[in-house]
Amino acid sequence: MEIDLIFKIAAIGIIVAVLNLLLKRAERDEQAMMTTLAGLIVVMFMIVRQIGDLFETIKDIFDLY
Repeated sequence: MEIDLIFKIAAIGIIVAVLNLLLKRAERDEQAMMTTLAGLIVVMFMIVRQIGDLFETIKDIFDLY
């Protein structure tokens, strides 16, 4: 696992938190929720890709399938 992935996830979290705060103060709660949801989906796609690589590595190490 690369340290870049952790920094990318942290950066996305900070950006989403700031946008969420700004939108809530502007009384745009729906857009704030959608921004949070979009950030969560982006991070989940990043993590799912890494988990897929992990399973491929485990499969190669133990000669499964």
